[in-house]
Amino acid sequence: MDQTVAIITPAWNAQATIVTTVASALAQTHAEWELWLIADDGFDYERFLAQAGIADPRIRFLSSGGNGRGASNARNVALERITAPYAAILDADDRLKPRKLEKAVAALAEHGIVSTALDVMTEDFAHLRHVGDGPDRVLSAGTHKWVSLSMDSMIVWDRRRADGRYDPTMSNMTDLEFLLQLYRTAPTSMHLGTPLHDYIKRSSSMSNGKNVATGMIASKTEILRRLETGHYGLPAEEAEGCAAFLRISLQAEARYEAALAAHPGLLFEDHLQPMLAAAGRGLP
Repeated sequence: MDQTVAIITPAWNAQATIVTTVASALAQTHAEWELWLIADDGFDYERFLAQAGIADPRIRFLSSGGNGRGASNARNVALERITAPYAAILDADDRLKPRKLEKAVAALAEHGIVSTALDVMTEDFAHLRHVGDGPDRVLSAGTHKWVSLSMDSMIVWDRRRADGRYDPTMSNMTDLEFLLQLYRTAPTSMHLGTPLHDYIKRSSSMSNGKNVATGMIASKTEILRRLETGHYGLPAEEAEGCAAFLRISLQAEARYEAALAAHPGLLFEDHLQPMLAAAGRGLP
């Protein structure tokens, strides 16, 4: 049975990180993969990787058709081309831990979507915290965010059971919006509580810059509106579970600037998690 995973990696000015990112795919214990690298900057990543000693027939090179069109557009370019049964997202500055695809593919035998806990790191790969770590568990649209409270596109999914496209009109939170599309036809997912993905927390997202905060608030508000109006066709209790999370997350956004001033370096996740726990919905 074909168990090929199409790994989708948009690249924009990614020369400083792409070799490490691609090397993490090459190190996978599950060898049935394709890496679709979509240049969103007109750069010749095939030649660049070859100069670094990386040339593998499993790596496919595409162009987004422009410069700076955004990760959503670039991901959609690949989604229109891939034929592999499974797909995964890997940003051009992140890393897969060696057994991520192996464990995800095993879980896909029973579930259409697999998410994993994250190892959140600085740009120098210094550990900051884990997100979503703990026991493996079955989740749904209404419970997912209460376990995996940030970074939602580090998933692997069965394209035959769940399909979607990224929304290029949204500046932020496109990962969650895409995941909610997948939950339309794959009502449950398996969450692996072992951190299997190195997620790089950029300095801009750690400082609550004005543009970051404004974009996050606008996007969360829009997804909340879509949930409340039945846009995703989810059961009412599932839509409300995710909506309840977003309402608390928006409260956290409003308070984060002051909290960050009082505690420099405070991660948004560390700011948000106590608020979820106080609501009685946060899962251990």
